[in-house]
Amino acid sequence: MDERLDADTSQHDKDLREMVLNMGPHHPSTHGVIRFILRMDGEVISSCDIDIGYLHRGIEKIGEMVPYQGFVPYTDRVDYLGAMFVNHGYVMAVEHLLGIEVPKRAEYLRVLADELNRIASHLICLGSITMDLGAYTPFLHGIRERERINDIIEELCGARLTYNYMRVGGVSFDLTPGLRSKILDFLDGLDVFIDEFNRLITFNEIFVQRCANIGVVSKEEAISYGFVGPNLRASGVDFDLRRDVPYSAYPELEFEVPVGRGFVGTVGDTFDRFYLRIEEMRQSARIIRQVLRKIPPGPILGKVPKKIKPEKGKEAFSRVESARGDLFTYVMADGTEKPYRVHFRTGSFNALSIVPKKVAGLMVADLVAFFASLDVIAPETDR
Repeated sequence: MDERLDADTSQHDKDLREMVLNMGPHHPSTHGVIRFILRMDGEVISSCDIDIGYLHRGIEKIGEMVPYQGFVPYTDRVDYLGAMFVNHGYVMAVEHLLGIEVPKRAEYLRVLADELNRIASHLICLGSITMDLGAYTPFLHGIRERERINDIIEELCGARLTYNYMRVGGVSFDLTPGLRSKILDFLDGLDVFIDEFNRLITFNEIFVQRCANIGVVSKEEAISYGFVGPNLRASGVDFDLRRDVPYSAYPELEFEVPVGRGFVGTVGDTFDRFYLRIEEMRQSARIIRQVLRKIPPGPILGKVPKKIKPEKGKEAFSRVESARGDLFTYVMADGTEKPYRVHFRTGSFNALSIVPKKVAGLMVADLVAFFASLDVIAPETDR
């Protein structure tokens, strides 16, 4: 009896000592509308609950209400910072459903668009991390380079954020005259920018201390929580769909897959996730140069039936390596011009799920750094 009384008294004292802090849903460092419900003991986090759903728009349900081709613009909204990847994943799934062969030139253009989008997405992620930690200048430098990518993609497809570039059977537009030179000029400047960015912030002593050994996710934890993409590789797992489950034109291209190795702290910490994306930008630039050198002539759109009506009960899926990792798309047909079922499996939800386990004992400032390094996009968690 005495032990139970002591335990009740201890819990009562703890409840009096702790306070509940709402961080979000409109806190700038949540990168969208996500709400963290923190129990705080002074400045230290005791526990964390996450409240999502503020951006649920029923996109997958909309996919069942519009024709196959008509759903492509909606896929842009699944991940507004990586719209090309969702475009790519969806049209690939429909192509598998119909057995459509995509022209080689279109495959190269898809890879070109994907890798430009990957660099743009990583620039936002890296800049946001530094801004969340109090360094505003690196964010502006990243935005400057991203604007150059936006100009290129706008010339390619007419849009700067939600692209609607992919089509079932190919892509909507070919390279414009002079665009190849503009891309190469940008890549030459990107190499200089990355070196400048590293001098400015990456190896800054204060930044390193804020990120090293914070939010360490081991290889085993990353696998068990279903991590994908840069978050998985930062924990030491050497896996990349572009190399290990190749698709599109990637089998014909050479690149390396950066893996976390404890650059300044522990493998799988916040700094590893940050630095890995910098190295991925270098590899994306390498891929783009090869695409521009190897892209063959030919059509950009294959033979597609005027009315897309796969037979009832047929299903297909695709996987692409998006900026946030393995993006799985599933499509099932019911014999009409509209899909019976559309489903996306994205990386943000699983990355978000590990936060409550990892933040106990950290301060709010550490939570900000850890969460930013996971590169969670709110629409991906809700759809």
